[in-house]
Amino acid sequence: MTRYCWLLCLLSVLLTAQSVSAQSREDKVRNDRKKVEAEGFWIYGDLAKGFEQAKQTGKPLLVLLRCIPCEECVKLDDDIIDQHPRVRPLLDKFVCVRIVSTNGLDLSLFQYDTDQSFAAFMFNADRTIYGRFGTRSDRTEWAGDVSVEGFGRALEGALDLHRRFADVKASLAAKTGPTPEFKAPEKYPQLAGKYGSTLDYSGNVARSCIHCHQIGDAQREYHLSKSRVLPENILFQYPHPKAVGLILDPEQRAVVKEVTENTAAAAAGFKSGDVIESLAGQPLLSIADVQWVLHHAASAGASLPAMVRRGKTTQTLTLKLDAGWRRKDDIAWRASSWQLRRKAMGGLFAKNMPDEERAKLKLQPDAMALRIQHVGQYAPHDVAKRAGFLKDDIIVSFDGRTDLLRETDVLAWSLEKHQTGDKVEVQILRNGERKTLTLPIP
Repeated sequence: MTRYCWLLCLLSVLLTAQSVSAQSREDKVRNDRKKVEAEGFWIYGDLAKGFEQAKQTGKPLLVLLRCIPCEECVKLDDDIIDQHPRVRPLLDKFVCVRIVSTNGLDLSLFQYDTDQSFAAFMFNADRTIYGRFGTRSDRTEWAGDVSVEGFGRALEGALDLHRRFADVKASLAAKTGPTPEFKAPEKYPQLAGKYGSTLDYSGNVARSCIHCHQIGDAQREYHLSKSRVLPENILFQYPHPKAVGLILDPEQRAVVKEVTENTAAAAAGFKSGDVIESLAGQPLLSIADVQWVLHHAASAGASLPAMVRRGKTTQTLTLKLDAGWRRKDDIAWRASSWQLRRKAMGGLFAKNMPDEERAKLKLQPDAMALRIQHVGQYAPHDVAKRAGFLKDDIIVSFDGRTDLLRETDVLAWSLEKHQTGDKVEVQILRNGERKTLTLPIP
């Protein structure tokens, strides 16, 4: 996208933010429905109608999942998408459905990274999935994961698959996942009885909404109720391609921008500029499609064939995933990590210290040094507070381990090694002095 287009996009976001800043969560949800239904382009919340129109018109179906109240997390503003000169003509070639809550969502059909607040699915009328779009790997930074240009390319890819549907249908089968634990979010025990299958527009509509991340929270609670330890593929869901060394261009479908040294991608022979046309036999429309394949790969020993176009030639590379590959992903940015912090760290939020700060404290670059950014103040997130932890304390050892270099590593270690009632010794630096505190596991 040109610098000029980005400036227009930024201006649109700022103007939109100013207009809604005074609105309550309730107003935002209600006004969104009024605005979208008045414009008449998107089908609002009626998936069955969308599939029926797709069947009647022969068009593919685009379903956009958007969390309205989570304004801070939105990475692609809807107004930009609707008005963008590249994207709007493409939208006209789809039947477009907008869904703003996950109440009643068919989880056998909609399986995706639920820590996103903007996710898109592209379907055939027979419910075959062409692809997914929507990726985030940071709480606030997003330019490395999604772009309006990338969304446009994903739509173009879906249209191409739609034109060739008879020939490619078999390759799309794996884009539909296995049968989920529960048919809809409100069926999970953690959510059952608290939420209905539809939004309550006659009452407090915002409070009646099941947010995307609540599905992930409920899924983890369900697995914890069955087993003390979370399965690795549940704790490390939808691994970002960076976990295997692939840095992909957010303005393309699946084009390699960079390959990290000493990673699975480097060992497989990927190079900058490679166009990954398929992975594990699945056509790719976006980084989210790559995540889908990685999510369903075995935690150890998987070998994923990749069809790669390099210049004028096409070749097959093999991405081999060794034991522990998922753990190279970062889960600390996720909204759902707040519940994990309560369980694993008593409500602490910590970040790895940059090298310049380490140098001032004479800490080695490869030493554990997690500065506490926030200490939960209210129950049930206040366990660490009651144990004596303070903001700006620096964790240099957790449970005797000094090699847990990321907050993600601490979360995984605590969740997998400890049960409720255990006590963990934590060494901290406070005002230059080393102290040992005892953290009860909630």
